[in-house]
Amino acid sequence: MKIAVMPGDGIGKEVTAQAVKVLHAVLGSSANLELVEAAIGGAGVEAAGDPLPAATSEIARKADAILFGAAGIPGDEAIPYAMRPGASLLRLRKELEIFANFRPVFLFPELIDASTLKPEVIDGLDMLIMRELNGDAYFGEPRGIRINEKGEREGFNTMRYSESEVARIAHVAFKAARGRRRKVCSVEKANVLEVGQLWREVVTQVGKEYPDVELTHLFVDAAAMMLMRNPKQFDVIVTGNIFGDILSDAAAMLTGSIGMLPSASLSYGQKGLYEPVHGTAPDIAGKNLANPIASILSMGMMLRYSFNQTANADRVDAAVRAVLADGYRTPDIMQPGCQRVGTEEMGDAVATAVKKSR
Repeated sequence: MKIAVMPGDGIGKEVTAQAVKVLHAVLGSSANLELVEAAIGGAGVEAAGDPLPAATSEIARKADAILFGAAGIPGDEAIPYAMRPGASLLRLRKELEIFANFRPVFLFPELIDASTLKPEVIDGLDMLIMRELNGDAYFGEPRGIRINEKGEREGFNTMRYSESEVARIAHVAFKAARGRRRKVCSVEKANVLEVGQLWREVVTQVGKEYPDVELTHLFVDAAAMMLMRNPKQFDVIVTGNIFGDILSDAAAMLTGSIGMLPSASLSYGQKGLYEPVHGTAPDIAGKNLANPIASILSMGMMLRYSFNQTANADRVDAAVRAVLADGYRTPDIMQPGCQRVGTEEMGDAVATAVKKSR
């Protein structure tokens, strides 16, 4: 098992360290495990003058899987795009053709009161947001900032998808739904965007190959509303890059905190990049405040999807639930009567729970 470890910036370093700690706990000392750390984001600029150094790309290509933290620094948006630390992850996804982002949204019963939504709205929540990663406005050309005919600055981006890009993520979504409740909701904005029209047409066509899966469509604004109003109606949501980014972050609040959401980003084979949904959170970096559970659960997804270690992945999930049941809470999910712990203490607690499950 050759794993590229890319902690990145901000709290990425702290939470990734806890995921690695739990990985060692679940596999034990006898595992054939090789961890290779690589710099990315602001750390890549410091190490090699590039947010995505050539050495990091090479390590990623040779690895079986990538465990990623977070990338970006304060003031990122003011830096030219090619040198922007926060854009390093997008570049890596594109280089490795990692296009299918699995973002499970599920609620640990122990955290039902940590969400701002009513318990009856989220009790039993279990959905999967499938986000396409290689297209859309994040990669479309032309893009930039220019002076328009009025002599003022204007920013412009191009939202772009090809039929093949839509079809491949649609197939992944329908196949995922077959292992769940056999429902796919495709989200776009076909009423005002030609990209949305094409998306809906292609997903509908692909859906005919999966007659056992129910397909519905929603405009993104309606989908955002329904995520808050009736989230349990959803099984698999499939959507584009920018809408998936926004909806999955919003869905994090259904679970109590963005610090609870893991993700897996896969290519055509079993190679994947695994990361928490949250960002670098520079305001709390280095203060032992960050919630490492999303990173730990992402590592569990790595065991499941890239290494077919279902039993070990289940042990990771069970250990997290056991720790939550024991009342351990980081500040973002703190509840009355629970024990407040820091990043390292939460990682230690999950590692201990994993070892007990052997």
